[in-house]
Amino acid sequence: MSSVSRSGPVYSPVLGPNGAGKTTTLRMLLGLERPTSGQATIWGSRYAELGDQRHKVGALLEASGFHPGRTVRDHLRVRCAAAGLPRSRAGIVLEATGMAALADRRAGNLSLGERQRLGLAGALLGDPEVLILDEPGNGLDPAGVSWLRGFLRQLAAEGRTVLVSSHMLAEVAQTADEVIIIEGGRLISHAPVKQLLSGAREVVAVRTPQAAALREALEAEGASVQVIAADRLEIRGATIEQVATLAAARRLPVFEISTQAGSLEEAFLRVTSAAGRP
Repeated sequence: MSSVSRSGPVYSPVLGPNGAGKTTTLRMLLGLERPTSGQATIWGSRYAELGDQRHKVGALLEASGFHPGRTVRDHLRVRCAAAGLPRSRAGIVLEATGMAALADRRAGNLSLGERQRLGLAGALLGDPEVLILDEPGNGLDPAGVSWLRGFLRQLAAEGRTVLVSSHMLAEVAQTADEVIIIEGGRLISHAPVKQLLSGAREVVAVRTPQAAALREALEAEGASVQVIAADRLEIRGATIEQVATLAAARRLPVFEISTQAGSLEEAFLRVTSAAGRP
């Protein structure tokens, strides 16, 4: 069962390997796909049963559906008319998404990133309480990704629920409140980001001219060692004190040593790998 309820402001990315069912899950919530079992609900009801509340759900599944000869402003005004919304909403969402300067440009002349922003503007027309977005960062340049990060956090801070499918784990780690991980169409984890990261092992980074010898000694003690460069190692399964003590005991010089917090990528791979075991 997939559901979105009134649990307060939250920014929740949906993560999973390719083909895991991320887009299908979002489509089920919007009534565009029929679940083989169970049900997908928003506020306890199927999307088709929301009635007047449907305009309180904004969605962006793909940046398409634009008439290439229609201007950005007119595209949004047409959508306002179709949804029974005031025309003034078009100008409001253009400002909010940084598209005001492109209001008179024809949609057919927009870049992929600009089309993504226009799609997001369309999703915001009804001033929704719930936003359902499928890979909204696709096509955005680094500045656009940074803008999107802050914008989604702002929307969640305003009291909205933001449900996003994403493969940008570094962005998710910086911005999300909680993470939903699916695999093979099944929910395998739904937890706060901090909880997932707490399960990721700390990494010890070392720079030493005797990397091969230190690696051999660490692996003999059961640590997992990854060679990053000829003189750099990343170690899991040993504390910084244990690594330093072992290097000193073997008289191996260490020029740099530090710890790095476990990453969301590591936590994601751990959870999905565990789910795939018989």
